[in-house]
Amino acid sequence: MVNLGDLEKLVLNYLWAHGIADAKQVHDHFKKSRGGSLNTIQSTLDRLHKKGLLAREKQGHAYQYRAATDKKAFIGALIRKVTQDFSPDNDQLLAAFVSMSADMDEAHLDRLEQLIQDSRQRRDNET
Repeated sequence: MVNLGDLEKLVLNYLWAHGIADAKQVHDHFKKSRGGSLNTIQSTLDRLHKKGLLAREKQGHAYQYRAATDKKAFIGALIRKVTQDFSPDNDQLLAAFVSMSADMDEAHLDRLEQLIQDSRQRRDNET
């Protein structure tokens, strides 16, 4: 499983929200709320790239970074990895979702139900 530090999580969330950015843009975003140097941001971006979480393309003298996968796919992969570490049984994964849904309000449960229906429909359309 990918182990992320607090700044790595913040940077990854920033790139999911903003799409593409270079180190200076990311630094400018965080310097007011978090402080830190441009070198720290550059190192963080490089670590995320080496972990396979960011893609980068050189433009001029700077790299442009973007998330290598979308946020939903990333979170889904984390959940699958964690549950498979404890049990490869899909029933355990389903039980985890049921446990997580216990604290959801009706609107979130309705949204979850709609997402499941949408997923079934996409799967049925592919076959």
